[in-house]
Order: sequence, then C-alpha cells, then structure tokens
Amino acid sequence: MEPGPPGCSGPAEPGPRSRGADREASAAVSSRARAEAEPQRRAPAVAAVLPAGGSGERMGVRTPKQFCAVLGRPLISYTLQALERVCWIKDIVVAVTRENMEVMKGIIQRYQHQRISLVEAGVTRHRSIFSGLKALAQDQPDSQLSKPEVVIIHDAVRPFVEEDILLKVVTAAKEHGAAGAIRPLVSTVICPSADGCLDQSLERARHRASEMPQAFLFDVIYEAYQQCSDYDLEFGTECLHLALKYCHIKAKLVEGSPDLWKVTYKRDLYAAESIIKERISQQICMVMDTKEDEEHVGHRLEEMLKNELSHVKVTSGALGHTGRDLQQIILEQCYNFVCVNVRAYEFEETQKLLDVLKESDLSILYPVVVISDEQKLQDSLRQGATIIGTLIKERNSGLVGQLLVA
Repeated sequence: MEPGPPGCSGPAEPGPRSRGADREASAAVSSRARAEAEPQRRAPAVAAVLPAGGSGERMGVRTPKQFCAVLGRPLISYTLQALERVCWIKDIVVAVTRENMEVMKGIIQRYQHQRISLVEAGVTRHRSIFSGLKALAQDQPDSQLSKPEVVIIHDAVRPFVEEDILLKVVTAAKEHGAAGAIRPLVSTVICPSADGCLDQSLERARHRASEMPQAFLFDVIYEAYQQCSDYDLEFGTECLHLALKYCHIKAKLVEGSPDLWKVTYKRDLYAAESIIKERISQQICMVMDTKEDEEHVGHRLEEMLKNELSHVKVTSGALGHTGRDLQQIILEQCYNFVCVNVRAYEFEETQKLLDVLKESDLSILYPVVVISDEQKLQDSLRQGATIIGTLIKERNSGLVGQLLVA
C-alpha cells in the first residue's frame, strides 16, 4: 500500500509554460485529484514529528544547531522544505523549546512553510517526541490535529531526506508496525571495560547504524511512549527499541542512502552548505522579453549555458509572463534566474521579477543576474555564460541580494 501517488512531490518543469504544457499540467492535477478522491484504503493518513529542542552542545556554538544558518537560511528550514515537498504528509509537528518558540514562528512565516504545527519540546529527545505525538492523538483535549494512521519521526538536522526513503519506511511501517532507515557502520564499535581497556569488539559486518527517518503505526508508537519508563524517556535515544520493548513490534529495517547523515558538529555545517549549493544549482530559469525570436540573444545564451553547465537543466520563458509563472517557479524551488533584457523600457518588468523574488526570500538568499546589454553579450557569449555559471556554483555571500549587470 502506498501513502500517495508516486512522485507527487517532484518538481514540475520550471519556467513559463506553453499551452501544451498547461494542458499536461491540468491533466496531472485532475489525475491527482481523482487519486485523492479514492477511498482511504489506497493511502494511509501520514504525519511527521520533528524533535527540535536540542541545544547543540556537541557543536560547540551558542545557537542551537537546528537554527544555524546555511547559505543564510536556518538548517531546520531545509528539513521542513524536504518534508513539505512530499504531498502525502498531511501534518508536520515540530517540538521546540519555549525560549525558541518565537524564533521558530518567525522561520515559518519568513520562508512560508506550510502544514506546520508547533508544540513545546521536552528536556530530552524522547520527551520532545512524546509531546509531538500527544498533539496528534485524539485523546488529548487540546489537540486540533487529526490522528494519522502512520507517523514519521525525523530529525530537524537531517535536511537531505528524500521522498523515496520516506515512502519506503512508511510502507514498511504499514505492514510491520514499525520501520527505520539504516546504514552500514563506518567504524568498528568497541566496548571498553571499567578500567578503560578493550572488553569486546562488535563484528562490523553484522551490525548497522540506525538512522532517520523512522515510521510507525501511530497507535503502536503512541502506546509505547505512554508505557515508557522515566528512565527510557530520560536516557533513551532509539524509537524502534521502544516499539520492541513495550509493544513487541520488530521493526523492518530499510537500507538508506548516504545523504541521511545528521548535522552534529560545526564542520558538518560546511558539508551541508556544499551539498545544498550543488542541489540548488541544478536548474536555471531564463526570463527574456521575447519568446518567438529564435535569434534573440537570450536563446543563444541559453544554448551556451547548456554547454557550459552540462549537468544543469536550463529552461526559458517570456518576461511578460513573470507575474503568473514566477509563483509556480518559486513553488518548485528554482533558485537561479537569468533575466535577459534588450529593451530599455522593459526594465520595469525586470524590476517586477526582482520584487517577486525578494518577497519569496529567494533573492535574499542568492544573487540575481540581469543581462541588460545585447551588444556586449553578443561579443562574448561564452564569457557571459562562464561568469553566470561561476556565480551559480559558488554563491559568493558577498553578492547576496545584489543586482548584477553583465
């Protein structure tokens, strides 16, 4: 049984659409609507709980790691974005400490996160998760959310989770009652004796590292937490173990990808930044003031960019359609815009593009390149494409929010 239509969270073609593309999009929407209207036997209701009450002690910084900025954006915002893209996750409950509640509300508002509910975190990870589960349980008098059939538990500092692994653990949890992602051990695990000497060593090939996400039938994990001892709530770290200990549910283990690692130390922030840069550099949306003229300098630049950045998807559309199409592009999370303007009086349209990007926070995060002189660009298209490619890949923080004219 699948939680939703496969691929429903995948981005559509960025950029302004043709009439044919509009018809295809309408058909896809109609198909999705029909799928969602089918009986609930097709898809279980799914929610997610994110414990985000940690202090970041191991990172050694004053700001809790989930609120540390990566490319100017809090780490937890990337994690929420990854979950929001999965259309079959109905609710996302985030557990944050009382002192960070307003900070979290500001993040939700600034980055326009949807389907998010906040609860107060506990003093430990398990207590925070329990708070999130209580918000989803119908037996709580102040609960305003509907109880899901399956609940995903994930970490706020694992921003690179993909729909594929979420689907796998939810499907496995539906069948087995509990499921979790695992990865091969990188280092051998040893057990020291009381005097600091080697006591025993685990055979690395037989053991696995437990990762996130994990998924459970809601009634299973909620019952486990209700029965949980104070010792487990205080010192426990493994949700799958609680399901086994208190509900006798043996979790199905699902092999995860290398991207499931957790941001724990300060150096991990730099690694996360590198991965995010690579991911958001995979699409370029070119906006130009004409669509029909095949000799338009923008189309020639587009071809040059495709040669310069062979692994990047480049799409284009007319400048005059920015109001209608940009909102869709923003929803699809395209972060790279090249605006080609060869008519001076059309610069007002370019300014509209910048205003829309600013309102969406995209231009605050990343540079915007405006090519305004056709003759100059025609003299050196390759040089222009190289400059743009470098800007997109490096994302120099000194250029954030700048209007660049090539």
